[in-house]
Amino acid sequence: MSTAKTAEHDIYARRESEVRSYCRSFPVSFTKAQGSTLTDAEGRDYIDFLSGCSTLNYGHNDPDMKAALIEHISRDGIAHGLDMHTDAKAAFLESFEHHVLRPRGMEHRVMMTGPTGTNAVEAAIKLARKVTGRTNVISFTNGFHGMTLGALALTGNHGKRAGAGGVSLNDVTRMPYEGALGEDVDTLAYIETMLNNPSSGIEPAAAFVVELVQGEGGLNAASAEWVQGLAQIAKDHGALLIVDDIQAGMGRTGSFFSFDHMGVEPDMVTLAKSLSGFGLPFACVLIRPEHDIWKPAEHNGTFRGNTHAFVTAKVALEKFWADDRLRNQIALKSQVLEERLHIIAERIGGARIKGRGMMRGVDVGSGELAGRICAECFDKGLIIETSGADDEVVKVLAPLTTPMEQFKEGLDILDRAVEALVPQPMMAAE
Repeated sequence: MSTAKTAEHDIYARRESEVRSYCRSFPVSFTKAQGSTLTDAEGRDYIDFLSGCSTLNYGHNDPDMKAALIEHISRDGIAHGLDMHTDAKAAFLESFEHHVLRPRGMEHRVMMTGPTGTNAVEAAIKLARKVTGRTNVISFTNGFHGMTLGALALTGNHGKRAGAGGVSLNDVTRMPYEGALGEDVDTLAYIETMLNNPSSGIEPAAAFVVELVQGEGGLNAASAEWVQGLAQIAKDHGALLIVDDIQAGMGRTGSFFSFDHMGVEPDMVTLAKSLSGFGLPFACVLIRPEHDIWKPAEHNGTFRGNTHAFVTAKVALEKFWADDRLRNQIALKSQVLEERLHIIAERIGGARIKGRGMMRGVDVGSGELAGRICAECFDKGLIIETSGADDEVVKVLAPLTTPMEQFKEGLDILDRAVEALVPQPMMAAE
């Protein structure tokens, strides 16, 4: 490492909190990004298969979003407006209604929350409790919903929960996700049995909160049948269905929402990450009108509604969701991804493919091996990370707009990394 580079990194060791994480896996300084390419201070390019944990579904620095944002700033457009009316907010809402809600027949209201996904989750569970008069919320094994205390109570990961510092994470009942008890166990039947048993000790639920693909939990993907069954159980028991689409939404699983074409309409949907389209902080909750019983400012925040994000989000909606071009590209790349991951999995005994759409990965059976694979990929010019309870899944979250040639190049790097680390069986002598 050069003297200049060492000096630059010294400031992080000297001043930045020990809580920093991604920089430990990728110990370089990035200075530029375009599309699906990150460039470090030494001028080396890396293919990005992380996308800011699905925050950059449309890639880095989309030129149309960038131009709109620069124009807005150049004309002294509103930079911060609390939740006041602005031209940028109205334009975003009109576009969101036209391209997302109306085509699906959704009458949901859009609640601007604080700019992070965890704040959207906090708002959703607060409102569910207010609507139903109940406190218990049901979440699922391996689920991840955020790091603030309410959302963290829903989160299953032991390491994440340890960050609460011993504070009680209560008023949540954990239920098994589809497949969590083995392929032969019907977890819906288990849930229904527990809820119907007056001696189960489970309080009536205000809501079920669920990811339809568990982003941090190992890319477990729920089937349409399971989601429909869960929605019916929630309805039968007077609970709301909240779909956390923060990581799985905005096209990541193939369509705008992860529940598209599943035959369900959630009572609430939490969105963040790629909602702005440009990597700007922006989160919201979609709420069925009959549940929108907030009093003014009953859930607020200084940064509820990011005006700059309204500008870029509108462009993203009109550029990528006005027709089927992006959906068709996602379908094609998803097929390529599945085929290539199967080949990679065959190199590793017992490995299996997980996820859906462009939210896929390989369960390699151990966090140690998955970590080594990701480190080897980084050395070869690919940014990729792990997922799962033990970090055992190598997770591909490439930008949805990655050119096919570059996408295949990234998969080639992943393939070579696995080949370098996993001993191949000896071929039988002829």
